[in-house]
Parts: sequence; structure tokens; C-alpha cells
Amino acid sequence: MGTDSRQKQEARRGADHRAKSPLKAQARSYVDHHHKVARDSAQRLWKTPIASLMTWTVMGVALALPLALLLLLNSLQGVSAGWESSARITAYLAMDIPMEQAREAAEEVAIDGRVLSVQLVDRDQALAEFRASSGLDDALDFLDENPLPHTLLITPEDSARSAEGVRALVAFVEGMDGVAQVQVDLGWLQRLNAMTDILARAVWALALLLGAAVILVIGNTVRLAIENRRDEILVAKLVGGTDAFVRRPFLYTGTWFGLGGGVVAWLLIQMSLWWLNGPIERLAGLYGSEFALQGPGIDGALALILIAMLLGWLGAWLAVKRHLDDIEPGDIAGG
Repeated sequence: MGTDSRQKQEARRGADHRAKSPLKAQARSYVDHHHKVARDSAQRLWKTPIASLMTWTVMGVALALPLALLLLLNSLQGVSAGWESSARITAYLAMDIPMEQAREAAEEVAIDGRVLSVQLVDRDQALAEFRASSGLDDALDFLDENPLPHTLLITPEDSARSAEGVRALVAFVEGMDGVAQVQVDLGWLQRLNAMTDILARAVWALALLLGAAVILVIGNTVRLAIENRRDEILVAKLVGGTDAFVRRPFLYTGTWFGLGGGVVAWLLIQMSLWWLNGPIERLAGLYGSEFALQGPGIDGALALILIAMLLGWLGAWLAVKRHLDDIEPGDIAGG
């Protein structure tokens, strides 16, 4: 009885294995076909190096231009982050506020999450610095008392360094006890934010336009490839090739074009940075700045190549969708 049971289990196991084998074979065949089509598509591009290089160069220039502008914008924003002194809020305390109360006010401001740092300027220290820098020692000797108040120099956090954030922080400081006057120039912040916003929108608009241009270039290139392989497509459809089977080589072609275009764009960016960084660093050194153009880095390079491959695939898909439907086996009889 036990022998019969084992035999039934082995028979059932063998039947399950035979049922799964065709699925594994189909999956392996599907993967092998993708691998073969990808390799054949790449070999076709290598057989026409001049035409392929021209397409890659056009894509590379179109992708490198908005990326270069984005890198420049990010570098400028990094420089603006160093303008802490220009973003400071100056709070003048009342003349009768003693030093101990001024320290308490500075501590109260410092614990606010929107504040990066607070510097308390003692009125005596301020007068000494003014005396040293103004050269008015004789005139200041006639003063009966120090006319300068204790002062708080407040530097906002990066997240609060906007027109709205600074305005809210000013309102908080003005409501504190002992604060006589708060001074801040919001004009430069508003102008900086406006210019940055305009530049960012212009760069993204340019990126969308050039991205559309890349899709059109790849679409036109793939359309020519479809026309050149028209007879091959007709034969494939005659023997029962599905639409997915027929379009697969062209989608891989678009993807390879995108890969090459992304690599060319990265090379153009790197060469431009190498060429420009030297003069820019020398110019920044004359102004006492450490400004330097920053590259895309490894993550940025990978993102650029993936986006380029996606655009290439999309351009190929649109061309295939538009032109493969017009090629039918009936065209042979018509021809």
C-alpha cells in the first residue's frame, strides 16, 4: 500500500514538472529573444557609425544644454546661501534695557526653529567699534552717554530665508518685550527669489522643448529604419509575427540611441566644466569667493542616462505606433 502511494506521488510530481517545463521554456525563450533582439539592434547601429554618431551628438547637445543650465542655477543658489550677512535681521533693543535682559532676549530668539544664529552686540562694544572705524574720536568724546542700544543680529535658517519667512520672523521679533525697532531689507530677497523662479521656469521650459525635440529626432530616425526594413516587416507579419514581436527591434533601437545620447551629453557636460572651471575659479578668487561650477555627480549622470534612454524608447514607440500599422501583408499583393 505504501509503495502504491509513493508511486502515485512520484507520478503526480512528474506531471507537475512536465506542466511547469513548458512555462519555463517559454520564459527562457522570451528572455533569449529579447537578448538577441537587443544585441542585433546594437550591431545595426555599429554598422552605420557615422549616422549613429550624428544622432547621438544631436541628442547629447539637446540633453546637455538644459542640464548645464540647471547645474549653473544650482551653483548660483549655493552661492546665495552664503550671503548670510545680507539675510540678517537687525533688532535694536530699547535704550533702558540692561545687558542681562538683552541676553535673555537673545536666548529667546535663538530657540526659535526659524533662526540659525543670534549675535548679541553690546552697546559699549558697538561704540568702540564705531569709534575705531569712523575716526571721530574727538567728536565722540563730547557725548555724555552712549547713544547706541544693544543689538541682536539674527540670521534665519535656510528654510526661512524667503520674503515670507523673513517677514514672519520679523513680526515675531517685533512682538518681543524690549525690542524698539527691527530693520531688514526684504527687497533683495524678493528680487533674488523672483530671478531664481524665472530662471528655473525658463530652464524647465527649455528642457521640455528639447526633450520633445529628442523624441522627434528619434522618431524620425526610427521611421527611416522602418521604411528600410519594410519587406522584413511584411514577411514577419505574413508568418504570424505579433505586433509586439515586430516592434521590439525598433524599441531597442530607440533605447540604444537614448543610451548613446545620454553618454554624449555627460561627456559634453564634463568637458565644459573642465574648460570653464579654471577661469571661473580665478575670477571668483579676485572677489574673494569660492564659487565653482558643480558637476552632476554619479547619481546625476545615471539619472541623465536613464532619462535619455526613456526619451529614446518613447520616440521609437511613437514612430512604431504610427508607421507599423500602415504596413500590412496585403501591401505585397498591392505592390
